[in-house]
Amino acid sequence: MNKQLAVKCLKAAFIGLVLLLLYAPILLLAVYSFIGTDIIGTAGAFSWEHYRKLFGDPVILGMIGNTLLLAFLAALLSTVLGTLGALGMFYSKKRVKTVLHGVSQIPVINAEIVTALALAITFVAVGLGKSYFTLLIGHMVICTPFVVLSVMPKLKQMDNSLYEAALDLGASPAKALFRIVLPQILPGVISGFMLAVTLSLDDYIVTMYTRPNGFETISTYVYNATMRGNAHTAETLSSFWALTTVIFLLIVIFVAVANLSSLRKKEAKK
Repeated sequence: MNKQLAVKCLKAAFIGLVLLLLYAPILLLAVYSFIGTDIIGTAGAFSWEHYRKLFGDPVILGMIGNTLLLAFLAALLSTVLGTLGALGMFYSKKRVKTVLHGVSQIPVINAEIVTALALAITFVAVGLGKSYFTLLIGHMVICTPFVVLSVMPKLKQMDNSLYEAALDLGASPAKALFRIVLPQILPGVISGFMLAVTLSLDDYIVTMYTRPNGFETISTYVYNATMRGNAHTAETLSSFWALTTVIFLLIVIFVAVANLSSLRKKEAKK
């Protein structure tokens, strides 16, 4: 009995340590987002100054808008392309499916710097200068394979006989796709979309090699501000403590709502 209790305590301690390492930096930024200081580790009084800087600076708000618009546009296009690609691979012959699946996973296992350089060289070779279009293509290249990875398991789990039955009953392939297949794989499509949004928001390397001059995202703005290393940088970066807190709270709320919704659906089925 004592041995089992010791094992449970060790497991709990290990999980607690992992959670602490994951969330302690975010919680530290959240605490300092409410303290009137621009340097972590220094004392200060409770203040909303960082939030006033965040929502009162048009440059920062414009940069956040650029990042969100790019992320959702790239995720939307990547989800459409990745879903179509997954459907194409799933219904292909075995040899073709294997080749296509391997090719689609190259951006996943490849180093991101290699992907970024390859994109930059390709755009130069075809005569495309850096623009919003090249930036969008770059983000789609890194997001689309992850959408395929999210959709393929749902395609393997679905009941394919329903699709065949719909065709036998006179439904067109397009109607059977939208009425039978898509509802079954919708959770995978949504997961792929959310993953694509996260990847696009977080990307720095591909963005730096494909973005037009003057276009800033959160990652490029923070990096460039850090490299300047002046007094204004500290004031600007401290406002991102507030941004981190806002994003973290939104994610916590989203996860909580999703879990509650899932629990209610399970209870309703019982």
